[in-house]
Amino acid sequence: MKRISFLLLTLSLVIGLSSCSDKIEETYVVNTPEYLSYAELRSSFVVKSAEAINQPGKFYFKDDFIFINEYQKGIHVVDNSNPENPQIVSFIEIPGNVDMAIKGDKLYADSYIDLLTIDISDMNNISEVDRDTSVFPYIIPEFGVGRLENIDQNQGVVTGYKVSEKTEAVSGYKEDYLRFQTWESSFFMMDGALSNSVSKTGTGQGGSMARFTVFDDYLYAIDNASLNLFDVSDAANPEYTKQIPISWQIETLFPYNNMLFIGARSGMYIYSLQNPANPQFISEFTHASACDPVVVEGNYAYVTLRGGNLCGAIESQLEVIDISTIESPELLMTYPMTEPYGLGIENEVLFVCDGKAGLKIYHAHDPYTIDENVIAHYEEIDAFDVIPLGDVLLAIGADGLYQYDYSSLEDIKQLSFIPVYGD
Repeated sequence: MKRISFLLLTLSLVIGLSSCSDKIEETYVVNTPEYLSYAELRSSFVVKSAEAINQPGKFYFKDDFIFINEYQKGIHVVDNSNPENPQIVSFIEIPGNVDMAIKGDKLYADSYIDLLTIDISDMNNISEVDRDTSVFPYIIPEFGVGRLENIDQNQGVVTGYKVSEKTEAVSGYKEDYLRFQTWESSFFMMDGALSNSVSKTGTGQGGSMARFTVFDDYLYAIDNASLNLFDVSDAANPEYTKQIPISWQIETLFPYNNMLFIGARSGMYIYSLQNPANPQFISEFTHASACDPVVVEGNYAYVTLRGGNLCGAIESQLEVIDISTIESPELLMTYPMTEPYGLGIENEVLFVCDGKAGLKIYHAHDPYTIDENVIAHYEEIDAFDVIPLGDVLLAIGADGLYQYDYSSLEDIKQLSFIPVYGD
């Protein structure tokens, strides 16, 4: 009996020593969430005097005004009645804003998890007229290296992080120790255009990297996997109606000819809008994983694929897709690009924002010879989206907002420039 007790004691000491030897101190970076309470969020709307643009995101054109998103902060209002001398006239402060769309004199904008309806009928008296709360997924901003501390949604929305170092004892090494989920930080970039005409009573026009767009009496907004519908027949009082699952990592919206083209990292999805209240799947086109805005004109869809980083491992390129048989889209041509972002098409003139390689303009009358028909190449512009408006092109990039007169393709002229100052 004594021998057994001695063996058990010895074994327990060995186990204890082994356990202690596995205990180590580990120092790591920790991202502690900083919150804006829901009460503060829902009382934060304010219209201020003009401010400098620091971090532009979406932009949108309606009547004689350009609306430029200041990423996650609000919207700059630009009087563009004279494209040669645009003037920033006010700033609408909207925490968490990255998207916008307009129907008539009502502007719809996201504010983290809420949808705001803003009356812009009088640009000297812009006001919030409605707020639909908790209609969008709870998202958090991107964070850098290190560990993300637990999120407490009851405290409000996450606006940023306090970064610090933490040292603690851990038991050995875990395979997934620093593998923490990075949540999507935005519904990212520009709003899709309905058509090339801009109506005083209809919708405005935006760029190609849409997650918001208005068609008929419906506002469509996508999250990472679903299409969310809002009935805006009463423009001042949107009503959330339904959510339609699409696919994982959907990114952009572009309505055209009673159809909705949805860009995803894995391809393009086409839905019928014959009944705007109930979009119906028609077909899909699959490509390798890449960031993927899409625009459409006639029988062709134009898609830019940006490889590298989180977007995918393929080479960056422009794809031309034949959609003459809408149930069976087919790839016609592929053209190499550097790091393409947004694009626009109007009357067979194709505008491609190729990141640091600049803004490229092509004749696209023959989809097989686009690279042979370069109209202009502005290498100095680090552009990421465009809005073609008939005779005037709006182009936004890392350094500011450019406007060009392209009424004569043989003599394109820069009209104006509003600089970005950066934080």
